[in-house]
Amino acid sequence: MLDFIYYPVSAVLWLWHTAFAAILGSGSGLAWVLAIVLLVMTLRALLIRPFLAQLKFSRALAEMQPKVQEIKRKHAGDREQQALALQELQKESGVNVLTGFLPMIGQALVFIGLYHVLRSFQPGHTENYVFNAAQVQSFLDAKLFGAPLNATLTAAGSSFTAVAAVAIPLMLIAAVATHFTARAAVARQTPPADAAGASQVRLMNTVSQWVFPAGALLFGPVMPIAILLYFVTQNAWTFAQQHLVATRYGQGATKGTD
Repeated sequence: MLDFIYYPVSAVLWLWHTAFAAILGSGSGLAWVLAIVLLVMTLRALLIRPFLAQLKFSRALAEMQPKVQEIKRKHAGDREQQALALQELQKESGVNVLTGFLPMIGQALVFIGLYHVLRSFQPGHTENYVFNAAQVQSFLDAKLFGAPLNATLTAAGSSFTAVAAVAIPLMLIAAVATHFTARAAVARQTPPADAAGASQVRLMNTVSQWVFPAGALLFGPVMPIAILLYFVTQNAWTFAQQHLVATRYGQGATKGTD
């Protein structure tokens, strides 16, 4: 049903693995590790423009707040008129609500695609989308510091010590990186003008800074090491991207999408 996601993701992974395998050898675990890291970087690079568009959308919403409050005061008690006036304001300001969700949707689709493709590397499978049987076996044999890339902490069995030595640090790094990435984003926020909006923002900030990092620790034990690598790379990219955008564009970041 989601082959339109699975095939492109597997194709990019295949491309990077083929490149690194030509240098390091087809049986190299490092070739698979680098392929996963570069896959994440490639797909995130494709989402840079949507990210800048999202930033422009967020700042446009902040600039609209005084007018939004005026509309609510003017049409207090008339929700239909409020909705029409807000739609007209969004149209005049060139604000497209979908723009604010595109990067989130894109990242979710990438994760779904990568998780499915990596979980589809199973013993006895003769293929996995664009990968042939030999490549499937190569992934199953691939290890990072002695831990199989497809291993999970909860199903490590006799390899528990080796898997734990890799999985636990990756889980901790992912959780800490998630927290500090969210913390940096919160520090750059424009405070909402109304009390209700401020309350919602505080709730979302709490979730992003504490609940999401806790989720990395809670679900990490059931995630393959390859997926934990994805989370670490994803968070590293997000943190660096936020810093570079803020440094380069500052308050004029919206100009980067023109």
